Amino acid sequence: MPAYKDEKKGTWYVSFHYFDWTGKNVRKLKRGFATKRKAQEWEQSFLRTKAASMDMTFSEFFTVYEKDVRPKLKENTWWSKEHIIRTKIIPYFGNTKMVDVTVRDIIKWQNMMREYRDSEGKPYSPTYLKSVQAQLSCLFNHAVRFYELPSNPVHRAGALGAEEADEMLFWTKEEYLRFIPTMANKPYSYYAFELLYWCGIRMGELRALTAEDFDFEKNILSITKSYQKIKGKDVITKSKTKKSIRKVYMPEQVAREMEDFIHGIYGLQPNERLFPISKSYLHHEMDRGVKACDVKRIRIHDLRHSHVSLLINMGFSALAIGNRVGHESEKITYRYAHLFPSVQDDMAEALDEEWKEDFDVSEE
Repeated sequence: MPAYKDEKKGTWYVSFHYFDWTGKNVRKLKRGFATKRKAQEWEQSFLRTKAASMDMTFSEFFTVYEKDVRPKLKENTWWSKEHIIRTKIIPYFGNTKMVDVTVRDIIKWQNMMREYRDSEGKPYSPTYLKSVQAQLSCLFNHAVRFYELPSNPVHRAGALGAEEADEMLFWTKEEYLRFIPTMANKPYSYYAFELLYWCGIRMGELRALTAEDFDFEKNILSITKSYQKIKGKDVITKSKTKKSIRKVYMPEQVAREMEDFIHGIYGLQPNERLFPISKSYLHHEMDRGVKACDVKRIRIHDLRHSHVSLLINMGFSALAIGNRVGHESEKITYRYAHLFPSVQDDMAEALDEEWKEDFDVSEE
């Protein structure tokens, strides 16, 4: 693989032909290398990437994967994916050729991930481990589907983590009513928790809300977007799925509270975020509140679970609840099955009555 010296500048360059992914013969010229070796290494890396040869390293293929996949994804989705791959996967597989990654390598990586402990001695959660492996598998699936890698070694290695979500905690209505008065002296905290509990919206949806999202004549809250902070920047994205775009009918009292809150913010613009607060702020506020009222500590996201459990207790169907919180009814049924009242005994009794109507079982 030749490299050439530019005698005038004292640097090296490469000039070669390659076939791009369409089969077209293309000439490539690249100048400005300090040494012959660096020029040759660049040419070799370029050819592997352009040809998408599975002799390229995992890190090199990630560059190919990014070009293919990133344009199709929302910005926040890509950053989440990239963060996992760069911090949990590339450090282990980065210098290994794609074609050389074996099932045994995957298993060793899985064991390393299982053994990880943070500064407080806590391991990764089962659901997080499952998410990390899913990203690794997606990358290998892409190589199999589009770049002729023979097989995905992740499939044969078996699962990492668990399907089950972390323990689902929630507050009863009585527990929430004990908690919320502790927030009365901080309006942003109070109204944030009111919306999270009584409307069941997500944290990102709460933080993206503007005055334009409220219709106080009909008491409707429109959920169309979500907020995240990505690499230090405020990012507003469309809702994650079509199901997430929805209209939430607020309880009358909550609607009046929010109307007063919004009207009381001096100089608020219609498209200005109502809750410019951080996750850590709400976590701190919850810590403060539970300490003051002596209810169990739950996660912020568990307020959404609390809302769903309240609706189940009130007798609403999985379909109605799913429409309100932006989930398919099947997911509501699966995740909250243990909260729905059992109807098996009622069914058996009703069928027994039907049977008795057609048969005379009374004694003379």
